[in-house]
Amino acid sequence: MPLDRKWLLGMARHERDALGRTVQYTPPDRWDQPSPAEGWRAHDVVAHLGSTEVAAAQTIAAEDRTEFEEFVKETGARHFTVEGFHGWNAWAVEKRADTPIVSLALEWGKAADLLLSRAAGLSDEKWVEKVPWPVDVLRIPFFIQSRVCEWWVHGEDIRAAVGLMSRREHPPIFCVADLAIRTIPYALQLGGIQFPGKTVLIELDGVGEGAWRQSLSVGAAKPTEDTAPDAIIEGQGHAFAQVAGHRADPEEMLYEGWLQVGGDVEIAETVLRHLRYFA
Repeated sequence: MPLDRKWLLGMARHERDALGRTVQYTPPDRWDQPSPAEGWRAHDVVAHLGSTEVAAAQTIAAEDRTEFEEFVKETGARHFTVEGFHGWNAWAVEKRADTPIVSLALEWGKAADLLLSRAAGLSDEKWVEKVPWPVDVLRIPFFIQSRVCEWWVHGEDIRAAVGLMSRREHPPIFCVADLAIRTIPYALQLGGIQFPGKTVLIELDGVGEGAWRQSLSVGAAKPTEDTAPDAIIEGQGHAFAQVAGHRADPEEMLYEGWLQVGGDVEIAETVLRHLRYFA
């Protein structure tokens, strides 16, 4: 089941405001600092957020995604693969390379507000429908959750780049972990891996804490509480979310003890190496 609608939308509003404060408190002379997002400055991270949020707000209202169409026209791309979406991201960021940071922040903030307003105004029937997003089609609850994941992960990118402390709060970190766990079968499939009939138990402590049981093959039924897991992953929620956001090496997290694996260790480590939250 998706996360509770009221909780998700309230938490998304909180996370939107938190990222806004991160941008607000960043010293103006630090926007050219390199970020953990490979090849991007802190400035570029905000450019990426702005471009994707405009597209997200258009998507939830079934409007034309103007920059997607512009990218397709310029590059001849016919559909978005994972790599193709990365190409669009790079293209959209390059377009904004010289845009003042205030303008980028306003672009993102207005689009995020519009997205959340449109999501809040949906009927219960519309809330469970799907929207077309590059690479995959997502149900609206997971679409909103994926945007929250993006805001937290890239907010941490900005904070790391400009010298602000990491913001460790339970709701967004839980959202990252939860969506990454839900999509494990699809992440494995993208890597050409399947474990038919196998399951994993994931138990996290600290910020982002929670317990999940997940099947490891696409289309398999959710395991019950009585199902003995084949693989086990335990540890700190923040470390797990960093791995899911591709901001930490799973091998390093295991070596340092922030994460531990049990049961079929090979399966557990494979799951960790393929985590993603499908933003």
